[in-house]
Amino acid sequence: MNNKRKELLSSRILIFSISFGAVRICLKYAEFELDHTPKYIMSKFFTYLGTRTFRKNLLIAIISVLAFLLIIFYSLNFYTRHGEGQPVPKLKGLQVEKAIELLESQGFRYQVDSVYLVDKDPGTVVEQDPDPNTNVKINRTIYLTIITRLAPNIKFPDIDGKTFLEARSILNNYGLKLGDTTYTSDVARDVVLRVSFKGRTIAADQEIPKGSKISLILGDGMGASEVDIPNLIGLNLNEARLSLLGSSLNLGNVSYEGAIIDSVGARIIRQDPALSDSLTKVTIGSRIDIVLKND
Repeated sequence: MNNKRKELLSSRILIFSISFGAVRICLKYAEFELDHTPKYIMSKFFTYLGTRTFRKNLLIAIISVLAFLLIIFYSLNFYTRHGEGQPVPKLKGLQVEKAIELLESQGFRYQVDSVYLVDKDPGTVVEQDPDPNTNVKINRTIYLTIITRLAPNIKFPDIDGKTFLEARSILNNYGLKLGDTTYTSDVARDVVLRVSFKGRTIAADQEIPKGSKISLILGDGMGASEVDIPNLIGLNLNEARLSLLGSSLNLGNVSYEGAIIDSVGARIIRQDPALSDSLTKVTIGSRIDIVLKND
């Protein structure tokens, strides 16, 4: 019970006691006959106020009120153990096991709640109530908020077609991390074309753990100026020319390896640039060098 409640209770008791004293005085005066005239009654009343009996009753009422208030005050202090207690230790930053051990050793109870924060050590105390060094009673419950060890699942937001800056902001708001960012040929520059998590494409509303790393595949803005590199290996010279023409590419240096008996029947054994996992497209009009050899 705090001081405000004590003051409220004391004021109510004081009003009650004064009222009780007033009633007692009025009852004493009620001994006069009720059929007298109002003037006579008022005269007798003021005469009574000057009597020893009135002063005695008033003194008894005041002493009774003061005694009652003193009894209530000291009883409340005894009941609430006013002034007793000990400061709450600082628990923020501690692991929950260490915080609980400290609370139990000092006679406190505890209640633990948890939240998930990205890039925070699981099990760490991030909030406490009451605050450190607050003087409280022994056996008081201390409320702790810790970082959960298991990330909750969330529904993945829809970021397809968003710009890179928009997608990064949305991922951050959902508690997700930005992973690898790669570009692919497309007319839209820095626009999200695909999204992957742990190497697998994911879609909107699919559940993933909060704090996961998300990889983005973005358009490079040069889709209209790049074409796939054709595979010319095994083609003869005329077939290679037709393939390059269809891809809007030009024939570069033509060289031969070994003795050439039939140039028309020679087949391409190497090309530069060559089609590979890391290189699949070149700019329109690029030159492709080839090396031919007779079988």
